[in-house]
Amino acid sequence: QLQLVESGGGLVQAGGSLRLSCAASANIFTFNAMGWYRQAPGKERELIAALSRSGSTYYVDSVKGRFTISRDNTKNTLYLQMNSLKPEDTAMYHCAAGHMAIAGWRGYEFDYLGQGTQVTVSS
Repeated sequence: QLQLVESGGGLVQAGGSLRLSCAASANIFTFNAMGWYRQAPGKERELIAALSRSGSTYYVDSVKGRFTISRDNTKNTLYLQMNSLKPEDTAMYHCAAGHMAIAGWRGYEFDYLGQGTQVTVSS
């Protein structure tokens, strides 16, 4: 059973930056897809960034140009660099890993989800 442990969340002022990390208990290169979800209070969880094994990326429109997803296979770690943070980015952020082939990111079902790390952006 894969374990995903997120870290790096916290409280930051609007305009600031954070880098989230997700440490996996197994070789992340074996997964077809890795991603980051977020869920704000009272809202549905949404996929905001994803990375395929071949290196192609996906970003939801609201984070394009501000967030960057990356991985270090030697450390089995997934990252999310978040710049120019806004109060509306406040949410619990979860990383995810999936074995399924990628036909498209919308509706992609990941197999594993971490417990999450809280990001709070103050105005």
